[in-house]
Amino acid sequence: MKSFAKNILTLGVTSALSVSISLFNFSHAATYRVIDKNAAENLGYTYGGKLNNQGNMSISGASFYNFPVQFEYLTDEDFNNILSLSIAQSSVYFGLTIIEDFDALKSGNPTANDLAWAEIYLEDRNQNVSNYQYQIVAEAAGLINLGTGSESTEICIFDTNFEGTPCTGTLTRSTYNTVEGFNNSGTVFGTATAPYLPIAGPDDGENVEVQSYWVREHGQRGFYSPDFGATIYPVPPIETAYGGGVSAVLDVNDNNIAVGYSSYELSSFWESVVLSETNVDGVLGCANPEVLALMPYEICVQNKESGMYYIQAFEAVLSSTGIVETKGLGLLVNPHEDDTRAFSSQALAINNNGVAVGYAHGWDEGNVHQPAVDERMTGSYAVMFKDGKVLDFNQEHYYFTLGSVFDFSRANDINDNGLVVGYTHTANTFVKKFFYVDTNVSESRMEMIIPRGFFDSSKSTAFGVNSAGVIVGEAEIEPHNDAIPRRTAGFMYDTSDNSPEMIDLNTLLECESGYNIFQAKDINESGQISASAITQSPYFDALGNEVLDSSGNPFMIDVVRAVLLDPIPGGEVEDCSKYEDKVERQGASFGGFLLLTLASIFGFRRVKSIN
Repeated sequence: MKSFAKNILTLGVTSALSVSISLFNFSHAATYRVIDKNAAENLGYTYGGKLNNQGNMSISGASFYNFPVQFEYLTDEDFNNILSLSIAQSSVYFGLTIIEDFDALKSGNPTANDLAWAEIYLEDRNQNVSNYQYQIVAEAAGLINLGTGSESTEICIFDTNFEGTPCTGTLTRSTYNTVEGFNNSGTVFGTATAPYLPIAGPDDGENVEVQSYWVREHGQRGFYSPDFGATIYPVPPIETAYGGGVSAVLDVNDNNIAVGYSSYELSSFWESVVLSETNVDGVLGCANPEVLALMPYEICVQNKESGMYYIQAFEAVLSSTGIVETKGLGLLVNPHEDDTRAFSSQALAINNNGVAVGYAHGWDEGNVHQPAVDERMTGSYAVMFKDGKVLDFNQEHYYFTLGSVFDFSRANDINDNGLVVGYTHTANTFVKKFFYVDTNVSESRMEMIIPRGFFDSSKSTAFGVNSAGVIVGEAEIEPHNDAIPRRTAGFMYDTSDNSPEMIDLNTLLECESGYNIFQAKDINESGQISASAITQSPYFDALGNEVLDSSGNPFMIDVVRAVLLDPIPGGEVEDCSKYEDKVERQGASFGGFLLLTLASIFGFRRVKSIN
């Protein structure tokens, strides 16, 4: 993932910051000031997450400096491959050259350039070599920011050092961590994985060097902290056999009721595979002697985890002592008793009235009461979990022929007044559009309102809504149909207006703010907005050292930063036309279009992608 992102970065040709003013109108209502949450220690990129009414903000980080490569687990062949990789790919990666000191690399004391190549090599091995034979690179950090003037700090959740001691010394950096947010009582919550630690592989008595494997105690698991990360309490899945199960905490209301999803049942097929000493339908069992001669049993089970569990939205009552009570919230479909498919649901948000929203698998026909054993199901839909029911807002269902379940719609947030926001696809063009639903009407009258957006084919998603009905999200702002991705902007949409319109948040900043807001993630009751922006920052090498140009000045590049948009009392409209012919700033530009692609790849992973 990261190597692909680096590849994208090297290809950029146009600064998003330098073009953002000249592309759009020149009247800016300077009603928001940008508060940069700044670069977190040891991290290259940060992204804004959920925001509570106290201004506490969750932040995601990516691209660690000084990654702890464990060189003792690399062979001579690996080191030669790293050298070959640098020779073949040095023109592709920004700022990297061919290996500088091969002997120092092999001794575990690489230059910054050579450390970067070692990390890229491990990432490539992670993707292309099965059975977890190489150290895992998982650069995703969860951070918190406690308001104006505070530093963004990383929370150590389940990571350990390479001896397995929690949150001590050199961490493995093999865990995927997401701090989803805070509730208004200050409870921090999110989802993380356990670290991968090395174990010895099978020894047939003839191998001079026994292959090492990398195994973890569990995959993704929800967590919460009542004391801003000092104490971490896990939220165990309902089903935990064979690998620890899966759980995620995606929102917590002010009553400390959490929602997310959990494994609740095992796939009978994959359970039989991990237990079998022979094979099951052509798949070798994990207890098969032929398999155990090649890899440890734990590694075989780890290879099967992605298909092991059935997932369902769940609710968890959290306590200050770590005791958690959980229950499933149900499915949108009611399968035939002989239907063994893995139907799923997820809850993404909950309001203070205990009503949750999210998405779930749905039948292609919207009014199925007695499903057949093979009832057709090819899509998932936005839903609400209320009073023991799972409701789909009366939206039309469709038949898809994509080979996998199509994510047709999703509900991302609900405020205390029952206004639900998310995204769906238009029926005639299938363009992704944000929607909102008033759920205070009867079930039969619920209807998705789908605004046009900036233009007809502009894709948009709503992520958050406050009690005043102000919606924030992201939307495409360029109508071109070229191969280059369209640029996006964070938007605001006030449903209380008589004639509500989508507003590009960049037009609410001062003319030369230095920030391009490409996504708005959340809005609180004070109108503060958590967002992510492209801005300029000094460039750091793989060891975390600032890179200087020939004059001794910091070499500047475009980066992604978490920002808070803070309302300016009595803000006034500015004329920005004098900046129309602004000269592009000096420094390396990674390209607005392509850096936004990086952001979508790197910064906004849903926890379901970190199984």
